[in-house]
Amino acid sequence: MNTSLNNSENILVAYFSWSGNTHEIATQINMLVGGDIYRIQPVNEYSAVYRDVLARAKQEIGSADKPELTEKPETIEQYDIIFIGYPNWCNTFPAPVLSFLSEYDFTGKKIVPFCTHGGGGNGHSVQDIAKQCPEAEILNSFSINGYAVGNNHEELNNWIRNIKF
Repeated sequence: MNTSLNNSENILVAYFSWSGNTHEIATQINMLVGGDIYRIQPVNEYSAVYRDVLARAKQEIGSADKPELTEKPETIEQYDIIFIGYPNWCNTFPAPVLSFLSEYDFTGKKIVPFCTHGGGGNGHSVQDIAKQCPEAEILNSFSINGYAVGNNHEELNNWIRNIKF
């Protein structure tokens, strides 16, 4: 557990995961920092076929679609620190994350982005989060290649320690 955290009850780990990689990282983060965990899930699930997912992602991102989510927190007011996780799709975050970010006022919140990727790192996702949440403080992000998700404990622990929120 990160000892720099005074009250893990003010932390939310929100994530969207298609393949399970981001879910795995979100679970690990939640175990390290505590707080609540929330899965961002669109009403219309994505296909299991990656090329179909990519085509849908390109269309959604290109048109700034905000797909309806299955459920969402009534409020995020009680959270000071919000980890937001996602796979890097088309060099940014997927449309369900935009739906989540558009739903709430992040003024005065600390947002901690984390993403999984296939070689593209964060892309421009962190900048896109900053544009969507201009009144939030964006802390250092974490990105990890999907193939390394099961072998990232030391790297993840170091990142959590270095954030110093």
